[in-house]
Amino acid sequence: MKLPEAAKKIETGIKETLTYMNFPRKHWTRIRTNNGIERVMKEIRRRTRFVGSFPDGHSALMLVCARLRHICSTSWGEKMYLNVGLLETADINAEQDVG
Repeated sequence: MKLPEAAKKIETGIKETLTYMNFPRKHWTRIRTNNGIERVMKEIRRRTRFVGSFPDGHSALMLVCARLRHICSTSWGEKMYLNVGLLETADINAEQDVG
């Protein structure tokens, strides 16, 4: 092997990497990525770049908080990221398999 350290890292981390597969298949794409958070951060970066420089940290924090409040109050903030009902069904199935 040309990259023994990389191979060792993959070998030791494979269990953690594939943990999302313990959840219902419909959740896999949502669990293995953090697109929702990335989208919010991209929007915040866009807004702060537009302003340029802030007089102090408090004013930057106020802008970020205002953006987060806006996201929470719109329909985008009401979208369900995961169907919790599927998780409850998975828990019941797991208990039946054990019992």
